[in-house]
Amino acid sequence: MSQLVINILDKALKSKGQPLKKTNEYMWWSPFISHHKPKLQVNIQTGKWHCWVSNQGGHNLFQLLKQVGAPRELFKELSDSIGGTYYTSEKKDKKDIVLNLPKEAKPLWNGGDSVQKQHALNFLYKRGLDMSDILRYNLYYCLNGVYQNRIIIPSYDSDGILNYFVGRDFYKSTMKYKNPPIQKDIIGFDLYVNWSEPIILCEGVFDAMAIKNNTIPLFGKTILPKLEKKIVEKKVKNIVIVLDDDAFNDSLKMIEKFNNMGIKVDFVKLKGQDPSDLGYKNMITHLNTSTEVNFKELMRMKIYGNR
Repeated sequence: MSQLVINILDKALKSKGQPLKKTNEYMWWSPFISHHKPKLQVNIQTGKWHCWVSNQGGHNLFQLLKQVGAPRELFKELSDSIGGTYYTSEKKDKKDIVLNLPKEAKPLWNGGDSVQKQHALNFLYKRGLDMSDILRYNLYYCLNGVYQNRIIIPSYDSDGILNYFVGRDFYKSTMKYKNPPIQKDIIGFDLYVNWSEPIILCEGVFDAMAIKNNTIPLFGKTILPKLEKKIVEKKVKNIVIVLDDDAFNDSLKMIEKFNNMGIKVDFVKLKGQDPSDLGYKNMITHLNTSTEVNFKELMRMKIYGNR
């Protein structure tokens, strides 16, 4: 496995890794600066990396690949090489909660063919997801433990650090969802968001995976402070709101908030279905027929409802 990881980093960093005396430590030419010596140090076991000149660094190898603009296929190669340790969560400061995936979590994209795994895959396939989605979103499943018989859907921040995960039952439990006991004031799927493009807001992770394109799951029906702050910081120009029908009033509140911020808002009518029911192809059709909601249209919606 170690040599595979080294080969992947060689491709991403366009240089040959040089081993140090310390186990699993290597040096590469830093892509962040111009220097006559290799200055990027990487631990291929823990994933920590640091450029000794620019002082840039991080906590996992996927974060490094993202920073250097590595092609998507290298992310898949790295995922295949290191299996279930796709990303890890690290403290950014002493106040942060360290969140890790359940220790029983197994990757759905490789290893084993248990009955539970097949049930989990069938559950996803019936929802219109395929193996490319499983790889993109790094989906896991648990055979036992607190999250037994659940698909684990991780969310990562812009640095590739785990910030939340959702446990979805695939055996018809009385409790469909079981999530970690931490606050949800995070930006769902932040790692995949291009903030210079229109962003799409939906309720849940399955909705987001069905829509795919630059979509943020809210883990509910409201905008929380961290997401609102980033929308302002990134100067987002266009937001598309795709909440379920029963959240129409919540959609109106969001539309009004963003209109007051000078952001163009489009609204998608779902007519009794949610994005995960409709699937990707149907959602593209709905997105293409979305309605821009200016002040006049907002007043009409407040008076006449979702017609």
